[in-house]
Amino acid sequence: MNPNTPKEVFGLDKMPKIGLSLQEIPVKAQEMAGKMSISGVQPKLSLKLDKRRAELVPAPEGGEYILKPQVQHYPHLPENENCCMDMAADLGIKVPPHCLLTLTDGSAAYVVKRFDRIGKEKRHQENFYQILGKKDKYAGSLEEIGKKLKEISAVPGLDVQLFFERVVFNFLIGNGDGHFQNYSISYENDGTIRLSPAYDMVCSKLVLPNEEDSALTLNGKRNKLERGDFDWLAEYLKIPERIRYEKFTAKGNAITQFIKTSKLPDGFQKNFIDIVLSRYARLEINP
Repeated sequence: MNPNTPKEVFGLDKMPKIGLSLQEIPVKAQEMAGKMSISGVQPKLSLKLDKRRAELVPAPEGGEYILKPQVQHYPHLPENENCCMDMAADLGIKVPPHCLLTLTDGSAAYVVKRFDRIGKEKRHQENFYQILGKKDKYAGSLEEIGKKLKEISAVPGLDVQLFFERVVFNFLIGNGDGHFQNYSISYENDGTIRLSPAYDMVCSKLVLPNEEDSALTLNGKRNKLERGDFDWLAEYLKIPERIRYEKFTAKGNAITQFIKTSKLPDGFQKNFIDIVLSRYARLEINP
């Protein structure tokens, strides 16, 4: 099912309204400071759905959705993230239901359904910053995540393959900000551990052109990554060669179409397509 439909995201036949403007988001977030469990440098607001009024409203507790508005220093970030998450879903990478909504001032905001909630019940999850006891979310390697995931997952062979595919996808879309907090595990009802759905996937290179290829080291490197570095990770995780890049082979045209039909401005679209195609070449994958 298309994760952008009102039915999939909200359980409604139409998109809900939201009675907030871009300027009001930081004010509301400040009012709720200390009561929300989400964090990060990008302004975020916890929301719940009032189904009777078909309206999203701020929720200090029991939030069902996270809203990310426009950011002054990083233009078109909501459109960017929505496009990347759409592409991930199309490639078969598990992502939460998400969409773009329009605020009262006409600006776009990205809304994503929380996957750590099942109705009103909180589903326990941990990110690898917590699991590995890190002090700096950027200090360490992707190998550390893969090794630990293999140790704790109920389905280690599958989950490390899914993790590897997310690492490849982040590289393909120019996301150099995939740090330890951007990879998580979820505890199922029976206590088993699985890799959580993917989240916080953006083309950071669109707004930070000089950013390194990867926030965490891969084969000891953060920059000038090539096919051999990703093969090194795959070998380390014992992922069969025939399935490593299967999800991405001959998908360049589909990715390009997602970008062209996104809400990003034309100039951003062109730069984004150039980034993706150049990354395909560096990975030596048939686009």
